[in-house]
Amino acid sequence: MTPEKKRKAAIRFIVCVGIVSFFADMTYEGAHSIIGPFLKDLGASAFQVGIIAGLGEMFAASLRFFSGKMADRTRAYWTLAISGYAMNLIVVPALAFAGNWKVAALLVVVERTGKALRGPARDVLLSEATEVVGHGWGYGIHAAFDQAGAMLGPILMAVAVSRSNTFGPAFLRLGIPAVLALAALLSARAAYPARGVPAQPKPPRPLPRVFWHYVAAAGLLACGFIDFPLLGYHFQQAGLAKPAMIPLLYSGAMAVNGITALVFGRLFDRFGLPVLSFGILVSLLALPLGFLCGTAGAIASVACWATGLGAQDASLRSGIAQVVSMNKRGTAFGAFNGVYGVAWFIGSALMGFLYDRSPLALVVFGVSAQLLAAGIFFYLRKPLAEEIAAA
Repeated sequence: MTPEKKRKAAIRFIVCVGIVSFFADMTYEGAHSIIGPFLKDLGASAFQVGIIAGLGEMFAASLRFFSGKMADRTRAYWTLAISGYAMNLIVVPALAFAGNWKVAALLVVVERTGKALRGPARDVLLSEATEVVGHGWGYGIHAAFDQAGAMLGPILMAVAVSRSNTFGPAFLRLGIPAVLALAALLSARAAYPARGVPAQPKPPRPLPRVFWHYVAAAGLLACGFIDFPLLGYHFQQAGLAKPAMIPLLYSGAMAVNGITALVFGRLFDRFGLPVLSFGILVSLLALPLGFLCGTAGAIASVACWATGLGAQDASLRSGIAQVVSMNKRGTAFGAFNGVYGVAWFIGSALMGFLYDRSPLALVVFGVSAQLLAAGIFFYLRKPLAEEIAAA
């Protein structure tokens, strides 16, 4: 196959997986946009919302350590991905029938477990294609599809909530994009059966030392990065937004996320890790704007939060794909997400705890953690470049 044909095939595959993520994110992010106020209506406190959001992300990420190893050992990338997406179809609509916050919390954790199962396998399949077109650009394209779906899902929820003025029944509507995500994945499997195996297999290389430093910095970032359910909880608690407005704010955030992921993806391929450090400096502004300012500050905070998330979507996986050989990428993505998830849980729980006592303390903690992470990523730019050159 000529390089040009190989590039076109890679782009087609990335787009196919992007369509899957488009529908999957309509499902998940639609639910995610109203989880905070939904749990509040079921009687959960801010601390409990922080625990639930963090625990869900911890399961989504920490279990990837095991599913990533399983993916590398079995090479059953498609089977793992299909199984994970199928869980979306069952769990998200079931939230409509949660009678109390404990049942809802359990369903949130189960849904995140499905993401843990599919994540490393999908990322390895994608890395095979992004190797051809540039990791930053390839993951940026995928993230743009992700966020397009993540934008439409909350709009769907906003319409549903505005009609009934309740959150629970809105989850039933998310069964439709969940079905479409699974159908799109099966179609992608039939059309482009990428295997996640290098054309010329090489002996597995151990994970380089810079990878673990990179993972530690990502964990620190996750610890200080605010989760939207807690932001949404605050907006409703402080009267900064009406119930139907909260998913619309989240929808706008996903639109910003998709655009900035493409931009940061291109910039990452050209400039490397300093691009991620800059994105973190933008995202940390979401904390003082969201928790210490009024309605205008809340809107600006969502934009800053989304910009930082776009930088992470385009850059974090790209850095790993650059320094880890294909034979070990499932394990690497799993280990990375494991640390990231545990740190996210710790940070979310702590920020929920701090919010109940002092929003200012929450802001100080989150800004400090993100500033330190930005500095570490900037420092790692040279060791990462040296490892890429040596690979």
